[in-house]
Amino acid sequence: MDRLSLGTLGQHLQRLRQEQGLSLSQLAAAAGIAKSNLSRLEQGNGNPTLDTIWRLAVQLNVPFGTLVAPIAVPLGEDGVQVRLIDQGKDRPQVDVYWMRCAPHTSRHAEAHTPGAQETLTLISGTLEAGSEDATRVLRAGDTLAFAADRPHLYRTHEDWATLLVTIVYAEGDAP
Repeated sequence: MDRLSLGTLGQHLQRLRQEQGLSLSQLAAAAGIAKSNLSRLEQGNGNPTLDTIWRLAVQLNVPFGTLVAPIAVPLGEDGVQVRLIDQGKDRPQVDVYWMRCAPHTSRHAEAHTPGAQETLTLISGTLEAGSEDATRVLRAGDTLAFAADRPHLYRTHEDWATLLVTIVYAEGDAP
């Protein structure tokens, strides 16, 4: 992540944490990260993983997009790139992401906020996806919807996979 993006993320984290009256220690412990790592992130330093950003969003009870907007560069690690396309302002909160997964990649995503629903539309490639106990193989043009408030999986095989991810947050869980 570039310095501007890290600075943006840090500002969003600090503002949201303070608005909710949480200390660095409280948020770090709830998200399962070291206090020193959270402090570095708030200062615009470090190299957060996608999982770390998701855990912080869940603990702050905000959509992932709230932390990463307006970061325009894809965020990525371990063969997965994600970029926020748009974040709705209505209720329910709806976020749309572009996602690209390298061949032979497995991404285990942690549960999002309670009641969150995810819809995937595969643009190219082949992708196995869904809740960890009920995945489905998608091909270009296929769409899959599932409850995202429990762990879920994205797995590619021989080819790259490009998809649109839409997350609809439960009415009471989005800002």
